[in-house]
Amino acid sequence: MTTPIRLLLADDQALVRGALAALLGLESDLVVVAQVGRGDEVLAAATASAADVCLLDIEMPGADGIEVAAILKQARPQTRSLIVTTFGRPGYLRRAVEAGASGFVVKDTPAAELADAVRRVHAGLRVIDPTLATESLTDGDSPLTDREREVLRAALSGATVATIAGQVHLSAGTVRNYLSSAIGKTGANTRAEAAATAQRRGWL
Repeated sequence: MTTPIRLLLADDQALVRGALAALLGLESDLVVVAQVGRGDEVLAAATASAADVCLLDIEMPGADGIEVAAILKQARPQTRSLIVTTFGRPGYLRRAVEAGASGFVVKDTPAAELADAVRRVHAGLRVIDPTLATESLTDGDSPLTDREREVLRAALSGATVATIAGQVHLSAGTVRNYLSSAIGKTGANTRAEAAATAQRRGWL
């Protein structure tokens, strides 16, 4: 008898984790061996459970799924990462692949397709949502620098320049320069619009 593929589920919503566990648990060749609700708990749980494949949400406390994929690639390369997210954004897909994720699918993927994606990732193949793959090619790479991304992330909350400057440990003038550059690169008119555009494209 074939050894089942050992799965770790990482999602901050317990309901989603439970649903995924129930659906995947119906497959005879898959077994859920660990569940966590925070990104910074994944590596320890994957090591303790000897997980073969980690299904990672993107937006989690502690560390996001893309960061976790990069950590696993470095610290535990025998465990493969499959991003399973509500946020089907081309920029997220590109960043996830660059971080070392083996797959990227959205949460409304049918259960049978998700199980098949797990099997293919475990076999060493790459699985990418086809619609997102097409969008990713047409959208292009993020034009933003790391610092521009940092100030735009802080701007998402509607914070003032002074507040953002305090958060990112830069002068207000430097923050204004980064925001101005980011506004130009995103084709926006305001910093709020630039932040929203960058988030929608998965650049943040």
